[in-house]
Amino acid sequence: MGKTALIIIDMINTYDHPDVDLLLSSVQKVVPHAAALLERARHSNAPVIYVNDNFGEWRSHHGELLDKALAGPHADLVEPLRPDDSSLFIVKARHSVFFETPLSYLLSQQDIHHLVLCGQVTEQCVLYSALDAHIRHFDVTVPRDAVAHIHADLADAALRMMERNMGARVCGADELWNKAR
Repeated sequence: MGKTALIIIDMINTYDHPDVDLLLSSVQKVVPHAAALLERARHSNAPVIYVNDNFGEWRSHHGELLDKALAGPHADLVEPLRPDDSSLFIVKARHSVFFETPLSYLLSQQDIHHLVLCGQVTEQCVLYSALDAHIRHFDVTVPRDAVAHIHADLADAALRMMERNMGARVCGADELWNKAR
């Protein structure tokens, strides 16, 4: 039986895009839950994999992306989710964490079969990543309070689709990597 990994989607972010005003209030609510989930995953020695947009900075590496996000006006949303030395980091160009990235290979090499997806945006990158995980036969869990949205109604629909159509488990972040472990 394979391991479980925490996949953190697009949380290393400068928040410099057109939908930021719609997104920020959701991210502010999600960060404490995602940070607690991250802490429990690390405490349980679960692999933590950041898969993040590159903001069109093709020559940059994850350290530069992190530095740029931490230098921005919303560093308080990035700092609690900062990668540590044991974190893995993959840069993506499009919505899905799998699209033209080495994630599938990495998961196979690490014997990971269950993905916990957190991050942003529920109705976009999280949804498309859950679908791609499903078609690759991964078990998927999405903690509803650890994913941020732009449009609440679309996020609710996306979570229902992930649960119903993709067999994803949708739960609260506190149900994962229980503190008692």
